[in-house]
Amino acid sequence: MSRSETPAQTAPAATRGCASFYRPEGYRADESIGYLMRRILTAVSQTVELEMTGPGHPTYPQWIPLHKLHMGAATTAAELARECQLDTGAMTRLLDRLEAKELVRRVRSVADRRVVNLELTDEGRAAAEEVPHVLCRVQNEFLAGFDEAEWKQLQAYLRRILDNSAVALAHATARKEKDDSASS
Repeated sequence: MSRSETPAQTAPAATRGCASFYRPEGYRADESIGYLMRRILTAVSQTVELEMTGPGHPTYPQWIPLHKLHMGAATTAAELARECQLDTGAMTRLLDRLEAKELVRRVRSVADRRVVNLELTDEGRAAAEEVPHVLCRVQNEFLAGFDEAEWKQLQAYLRRILDNSAVALAHATARKEKDDSASS
């Protein structure tokens, strides 16, 4: 780097404009946004799980596909796996459990016998209809003390982090592909 160049000018394009809130020499995992978000998500999932307990009720991981099926976001296991961001093997196992609880059934398509559609049973539909009520109750409890402006600001911050994560993932993928092609 020449004396006339600043570190930002010599940094890779993917890192320009990045924040520098975290530094390796003072890094504490328990203060990272990832750790805090994971703890919040774990607490929400545990609370939702307790709220939805009972015979035939879905577990926390099971309510997501139930809700997505109920909302019409997917009709096949592959679509549902994409919507839930799960691999197809994990989705198959999850659907097996939902089918065993008689919340979902697999129905072969009459138009294309290779396609297996998913349908909610009456019990599955009732459980799926309960999901928004439980989620609203739990999330409102977690937001106790926030006013509406703070809630909206928190949503905006989280959306911005999510948008940044998509850019960071694209940059990391590009770097990996570049490294992989250079090592080939």
